Amino acid sequence: MADHLYHLPILLGQVGDGRPRPRVCTMVVLSSVLLLFLTRRRSLHALEQTREQRFWRRWLRSPAPSADTTGRVLAQVEMQSLREVLYALYHQFRRKKVLPAPVHGLRSLILDGHESSCSYRRHCAACLQRRKQLGGKERVQFYHRNVTALLQIGPFSFLLDVEAQRSGEDEVATALRLFRRVVRLIPRAFDVVLVDGLYARTGFFQAVQNHGKDVIAVLKENRPDLLQDARGLFATLMPTQDISGRTKRLCWDEIGFTSWPEFPQGIRVVRSLETTPPTSSAESGQEDQPSDWFWVTTLSPRRAPTPTVIEQGHDRWAIENQGFNELVQHWHANHVFHHRPSAIEGFWLLAMVAYNLFHAFVDRQIKLPLRERHTRLHWAAQMAAALYQDSLVEPWALPP
Repeated sequence: MADHLYHLPILLGQVGDGRPRPRVCTMVVLSSVLLLFLTRRRSLHALEQTREQRFWRRWLRSPAPSADTTGRVLAQVEMQSLREVLYALYHQFRRKKVLPAPVHGLRSLILDGHESSCSYRRHCAACLQRRKQLGGKERVQFYHRNVTALLQIGPFSFLLDVEAQRSGEDEVATALRLFRRVVRLIPRAFDVVLVDGLYARTGFFQAVQNHGKDVIAVLKENRPDLLQDARGLFATLMPTQDISGRTKRLCWDEIGFTSWPEFPQGIRVVRSLETTPPTSSAESGQEDQPSDWFWVTTLSPRRAPTPTVIEQGHDRWAIENQGFNELVQHWHANHVFHHRPSAIEGFWLLAMVAYNLFHAFVDRQIKLPLRERHTRLHWAAQMAAALYQDSLVEPWALPP
């Protein structure tokens, strides 16, 4: 599928690295890392244990690269050319209708930060530092953080890009750098940016609006005046009622809040008080615990009615559930395969490529009865089994 439908060998063949006379083709290394993630191997050494399988020579017409070679090459790969693989894959998905249009018509770009690793011993030049109390002593902890961009288009989540957080800057500054790159490369791919309450800052909102996009951010205590005014006003107004599945909602929606001084024309706040009954008999005797959500947004009520803003606000969790949680728990993407700044970023980008291809394969190539019969972990296990059944593998169309 990746070969014939999305021309992935051609895309990977355009990625270069800094080696003057490489003995192992860059594309062979990148392909092996893709297989590392698709077969859910926990480390490069775990993948290296399969080098003797005939699968490799049949698929790549080359033996599998060693763990040391793979790490060394990923540390020298040109990140921009590797990012272009993801953007080209996005265009392929759009042309082949893998990304369906959402019912409400708003395509979302979700931005969120993620800490991928931390250690008290291992560190590199790009490691961030913080001081922690350990055993009654203060020690320096080294860690890596990034901001990931995910496109949420209808039910499909497409992992698009990642930007490493640099020393001396916060998550929002990193996200702004990532947003400007995304909006420059694919300006028509999304309409609204979904973010956490940390991003409810004047600079971020204005930067997004300057590019003709809207924002929906969770409203938290970091904007106390606006949150207090919204609570006070909504306490005097009758809510509307809405039902979404098993969840009952009481909704408030008002525009013109002037508690954010940098927006004198006023801004819109939406509140949703949600109650969901318990799902199991063990919880049947418990009282329903309502969830109280507040969002601040630049979207107009005409463009996005109250239910749309609430649905979009909850869509922000896609980057946690379909993004970080799945990549970490099932794809082992938080593992430091090679502790160099470029290598860490390169492995994360290739994990995103593998994620997008895997979900496109399951959603588009497997018939509905089979999808309902088996979990996605089952199909991942089938891919891992193909390592030992080389007769099921077609040769990769390597570029000249």
